[in-house]
Amino acid sequence: MSSAGNLQVQQILYSAQQAMQAGRRDEAVRLLNQILAVAPEHPQALFHLGQHRLLQKDVASGLALLERAAKADPKAPTIPLNIAFAHRSTGNSAAEIAALDRALAVDPYFLPAMLAKGAVLERTGNLKGAAQVYGNALKVAPPEDQRPGELAERLQQARRVVEANARQLDRQLNGAFDAVRARYPEARIDRFEAAKEAMLGRRKIYSQQPTMLHFPALPPIEFYDNSDFAWIDRLEAATDDIRAELLALVTTGNHEAAQGFRPYVQHPAGVPLNQWRDLNFSPRWSAFFLWEDGKRIDEHCARCPKTAALAESMPLAQIPGYAPAVFFSTLKPHTRIPSHTGVTNIRLIVHLPLIVPDKCFFRVGGDTRQVQEGKAWVFDDTMEHEAWNDSDQNRFILIFDIWNPHLNDAERELVRALLLGVNAYYA
Repeated sequence: MSSAGNLQVQQILYSAQQAMQAGRRDEAVRLLNQILAVAPEHPQALFHLGQHRLLQKDVASGLALLERAAKADPKAPTIPLNIAFAHRSTGNSAAEIAALDRALAVDPYFLPAMLAKGAVLERTGNLKGAAQVYGNALKVAPPEDQRPGELAERLQQARRVVEANARQLDRQLNGAFDAVRARYPEARIDRFEAAKEAMLGRRKIYSQQPTMLHFPALPPIEFYDNSDFAWIDRLEAATDDIRAELLALVTTGNHEAAQGFRPYVQHPAGVPLNQWRDLNFSPRWSAFFLWEDGKRIDEHCARCPKTAALAESMPLAQIPGYAPAVFFSTLKPHTRIPSHTGVTNIRLIVHLPLIVPDKCFFRVGGDTRQVQEGKAWVFDDTMEHEAWNDSDQNRFILIFDIWNPHLNDAERELVRALLLGVNAYYA
């Protein structure tokens, strides 16, 4: 066909599409047939006419047109997807699955075909197969806030099938697991439990995502076991003393001391805010620093001498200009700190909850815990994490950073020199 003929066909196709969108189906059909008169195997004209025949309940003619369209454009997954819809209308599940497999052969991540295949497997009683297909669909689905209504409903059903299958498999496997657990009552098996939940499709495995320095070969542990740190008991035992110094800062009337609290998030103008837009310069998440970017704030430490002395006895990460940070963190009622990751995995973060109302939670990776007063934890903040206070009162936590215990002395000195050198170069 000449270039002029191609241009004419494209103009007619555009007019047909406009007519379809306006609901003028008879006009659209007339225009599409004009295209076939000069280009008998035009894939889009065949496709739209096939869809029209299916709407007219003329399945045989619709299928014939769609098969011609698929032959003319074998790289378009939407065509075999519609062929599958046609077979569904006749109850031919085997042909429906075959057509969906053709669509997925063109694009293995074509979400509509994945969901449609999961649905036909579910409909025909193959729940195990449906769960596998739905599980893959959930992995490539857009974020929840980007799912239109119908897609959100279909993905919710996919999730229900995956979870039901996981429960069934879990029940089947539990006998063998219970026997092993009984033989090793003191063993730590939290990593196995996470692996099992991930294999069952009930947990995502998170990786370290530092925003500045990624030190390789350090274990990606979400929450560390408290038994790994000999000083944890001493820290928790000091909760009452630390809380008393905090209360002296925030007690009504002590306005001068309370002025030491400031918004934790303070991004300057021109910096992309992303998830921090709502909290930027907001007192809803504020901090009172004893150390900041490696610098001891003597005035603040003088107000909290017991807290400062305890902090100095900890294995604080020591990198001038970077670490440590030691501070009281305040989270206002009904405030959420959005999911984010820290700057480097060469250090870990310690939290000691001091004043905690109900409905306060903290998530690192796939592990969510309710915050409890006096119960400290250590975590890798380069793993995605978030916190929220759904209560009607303020939540207060002491936070500080320590060296990652998997670094040796030489690595600590070298990484300190690395960061100081980079900082000096760009100063």
